[in-house]
Amino acid sequence: MSRHKSIMSEALKEEIAKELGVYNKVSAEGWGSVSSRDCGSMVKKAIEMAERSVNH
Repeated sequence: MSRHKSIMSEALKEEIAKELGVYNKVSAEGWGSVSSRDCGSMVKKAIEMAERSVNH
């Protein structure tokens, strides 16, 4: 298990995973089962959300 602190909260990761349609896989198999492409999409979505909150 990784010892570094996560930048995104579990709740935020779960929310984004649900939006992208990968949450079922996460809940069944864990975060390690998410593809690199889907992880990249999650990071992109998190950045977009952060930029919107800063700009508003």
